[in-house]
Amino acid sequence: MRKILLAAAAAVGMATAAQAADPVTIQLKWVADAQFAGYYVAAAKGYYKDAGLDVTIKAGGPDIAPEQVIAAGGADVIVDWMPAALAAREKGVKLVNIAQVFERSGLELTCRKDSGIKTPADFKGKTLGVWFFGNEYPFLAWMAKLHYKTTGGPDGITVLKQGFNVDPLLQKQAACISTMTYNEYWQLIEAGMKPAQLTVFKYEDEGVATLEDGLYSTDAKVADPAMSERLARFVKASMKGWQYAIDHNDEAVKIVLEADTTGAQTAVHQKHMMAAVAKLVEAGKGSHGIGYLEPAAYDRTVSVLLSSGSDPVITKQPEGAWTHAIWDKMGGK
Repeated sequence: MRKILLAAAAAVGMATAAQAADPVTIQLKWVADAQFAGYYVAAAKGYYKDAGLDVTIKAGGPDIAPEQVIAAGGADVIVDWMPAALAAREKGVKLVNIAQVFERSGLELTCRKDSGIKTPADFKGKTLGVWFFGNEYPFLAWMAKLHYKTTGGPDGITVLKQGFNVDPLLQKQAACISTMTYNEYWQLIEAGMKPAQLTVFKYEDEGVATLEDGLYSTDAKVADPAMSERLARFVKASMKGWQYAIDHNDEAVKIVLEADTTGAQTAVHQKHMMAAVAKLVEAGKGSHGIGYLEPAAYDRTVSVLLSSGSDPVITKQPEGAWTHAIWDKMGGK
């Protein structure tokens, strides 16, 4: 009888411990792949559990806008690009950056060499593929800097609303398309194109790079003491997951592939992706460690967006759009 009572007490204790785990839901910007390896690794390695968290990772997709998800109460944290987050904040969705995972931009414009494009001056009169749903802002800022109209014509450029694939370049529907260093560029290579057939313009090199994958919550959640403490534990465990993924690429890829319920991802592509993503996360890493938002990098992003021509992404200097409060609460790196 005593053993039964002890077993029952242990079961109750386990149930109580399980109930004590604080829920956190994160909405990703895209589907389950190595772009988000750190979060999947943190879950698989038990880092979230060790932090007393019950984390739900919601994959994204072409029809999912993270800003809308969190505004509707469907997430506590989202992964988003800063231009989209700042645009949403100006429109009333009070997003706030609580950590900056990607230290550099992975955005590129990749062109066919046989299109005759060697420099940005050769864009004139050409068709360029661009992602929308908030991903177009850096491109529009760049075109404004180059003084190109995006309405077509021989002196402007024609914008092709690019799907989330590389078909327009493969099928010669566009001279250039949007790619990421870690994803679509490798899709082109895996489809049979050679690096020598491509001319790549990196937004970082063109002086129009904006911050990409950051973690965003809301003013209200950050202001709530209990929730902000929970977010601090989440960020700290996530950064631990990211560091492990960077140090153990192959294992991280296996974890990502297991998380991909669609079966669409391949090991070859995810290995390319993980290696490239690791470079963006670690680029320029200072003494604070990965995940720390450098104010100067934020200022550069805002400057690019404010200079984006007659139809700017944001119309005024944002206020309260980022905070180190969560970082400070988690005790830094």
